[in-house]
Amino acid sequence: MNTVSRPSDSAPYLPQIRLYQNWLRDERGLSFATYNELWRWSVTELDAFWQSIWDYFDFQSPTPHTAVLAGNVMPGAKWFPGAQTNYAHQVFRHVQPAQAAGFLAVISHNEKGLRREMSWPELRRQVAAMALHLQAQGVQPGDRVAAYLPNIPEAMVAFLATASVGGVWSICAPDMGTHAVLDRFKQIEPKVLIAVDGVSYGGRDFDRMGVVQELRDALPSVQHVIVHDNLGTLDLAHCAVGASVQMSTITARNDAAVQAFEPMWLPFDHPLWIVYSSGTTGLPKPIVHGHGGTVIVALANKILHNDIGCSYHPNSWGERFHWYSSTGWVMWNAQVAGLLNGVTCVIYDGNPGGSKENPDWGILWRLAAQEKVSFFGAGAAFFANCQKAGVDISRCGDLTGVRALGTTGSPLSPETQSWGTAQFQAIGTDIWWCNISGGTDFAGAFLGGHRELPQEPGVMQCRELGCAVEAWNEAGEPVLGEVGELICAQPIPSMPLYFWNDKDNARYLASYFEMYPAGHGRKPGGGNGPASMGGVWRHGDWLRIGDTQGVGEGCVIFGRSDATINRYGLRMGTSELYSAVEALPEVMDSMVVDLEYLGKESYMPLFVVLRPGTVFDDAIKAKLNNAIKVALSPRFIPNEIFQVAEIPRTLSGKKQELPIKKLMLGQPLEKVVNRDAMANPGCLDWYVELAKQHLAKA
Repeated sequence: MNTVSRPSDSAPYLPQIRLYQNWLRDERGLSFATYNELWRWSVTELDAFWQSIWDYFDFQSPTPHTAVLAGNVMPGAKWFPGAQTNYAHQVFRHVQPAQAAGFLAVISHNEKGLRREMSWPELRRQVAAMALHLQAQGVQPGDRVAAYLPNIPEAMVAFLATASVGGVWSICAPDMGTHAVLDRFKQIEPKVLIAVDGVSYGGRDFDRMGVVQELRDALPSVQHVIVHDNLGTLDLAHCAVGASVQMSTITARNDAAVQAFEPMWLPFDHPLWIVYSSGTTGLPKPIVHGHGGTVIVALANKILHNDIGCSYHPNSWGERFHWYSSTGWVMWNAQVAGLLNGVTCVIYDGNPGGSKENPDWGILWRLAAQEKVSFFGAGAAFFANCQKAGVDISRCGDLTGVRALGTTGSPLSPETQSWGTAQFQAIGTDIWWCNISGGTDFAGAFLGGHRELPQEPGVMQCRELGCAVEAWNEAGEPVLGEVGELICAQPIPSMPLYFWNDKDNARYLASYFEMYPAGHGRKPGGGNGPASMGGVWRHGDWLRIGDTQGVGEGCVIFGRSDATINRYGLRMGTSELYSAVEALPEVMDSMVVDLEYLGKESYMPLFVVLRPGTVFDDAIKAKLNNAIKVALSPRFIPNEIFQVAEIPRTLSGKKQELPIKKLMLGQPLEKVVNRDAMANPGCLDWYVELAKQHLAKA
């Protein structure tokens, strides 16, 4: 299918947030002199703001809502009670107009050069066929469907099919180890498993059928297995995984029932998917988001702040959206969300840096040129790698159609952003950077872009609309121009409904709401509210709002304020890594810290206490690395491994990850740890010396 030329009489391009403000002026009589005024209105008048988003995007429900926010409490806020929705309904709204305008739904590429197109009608047909199959297997609203799939169109189809029948979706990437996948899927007890036979990455094929069998054996709740033939070698007749059916057989169906299929209307807060975010202790947190909240926040975020328009709208004619991600990262969910707005999604499955034998950081740039991508997103580490590799985008094809670069996952350094800006200036393009920060936890962004605000390398342009984000000092007071804890003082529709199987919301409360007293800072617009409102959301990032004088809307994230690992944009709890490492008989104790901070290159050392008599040599290092690779992912292999005499612990026995992290980031020992609260303060001298050596090299 060829892209239809833009209509000659189309309107000139206007930023999406300007169109929204024009609508507020014309339809609501609301005008704001500055963005700060608009933002303050959005986080103070919650009902008025979120109703405006509902109306502006023509959110549809067969039944009316009786309120916008039925009780301002966190957690537990009830949004749009009485309304019904379905993620798939919002996607299918675009089938006819996008097809009529000649635009595709999905364009996919992989490492082997396979390019595929999927039209909007074909997307709808395959989703309907898959949905009917799931229903025939007994999938009811609320049943979990687990997927072990890479970033391919089939994953998008399977997700939309699950959502359309009220199933609850959950996906893990095939580069994750069996134990890491089971730590997630065992908690949610899926009824159906959708898996892949194998994947290609870095120039190699990896058979995954053995893993699929392990997953099937360890998940007794699974009643049905669907396998996608990704490598072209699947032979179900001789496949050990019982009761399997090939996905292509399911999606080939095209009969009257498929043509007549419509997604279910579901309550606004019906669970949509389960994603996972890991803290420093326990199993990964199974976070449940709802249909309505996810959709309405995705529209506001993607359109108003990321400035991604509808492909068939005259103001954004021909928009093509690419954000490189694996299915193990929430940016896969963000890429799929492009379909909510009727934009063509361009996806890639494989290593963006080529293979070890033939490293090539120009792959995605050539893809963007070939497919005329207009919004190009990736993790901050991708752009840093391109800079280090000396990529020259002028040699990657015609990239003058790229008008925006998106980054997230970790802070983008000013040097890398300046490099990228210079690359595009050299081809005659004044590029706009949309640096965002938010995440898996609430399927959204707290900080993001604004097409009409100033840009500064390494800085996010603003706090997003509807996000009552503040930086709090140690006294729990909002500050400007200083680094503090990132908190969100008001609820957002996409905040988790709950954690799966979390009795009395215990883990949910402990994860985000227990650092500050209930009611503190909760009054919309500022000040304290009653304790019944609950606490503020504490995110776990260091944030500065404004410049060092507190001037401007710009925001900088300085890394994690807790001990969670944020490795190349993927979060992993330290407990998961310890489980892998300490299962080795040679290891008596271990500790890991992640020094990702303000765009600096990720550096993650692993400290191990070895059993007496064990030689600390290359063989034991390789064994440690392999244990992490197999159980978790190659992404979490440490930069260095150190043999130590002791792991610093508190009197109660907790590993002191955060103090050691702060020490290695340059903070003085007396400010990061209380020796009197330690079980073994004598071990600190070794870590102090290591920190000095590390800082001298940094």
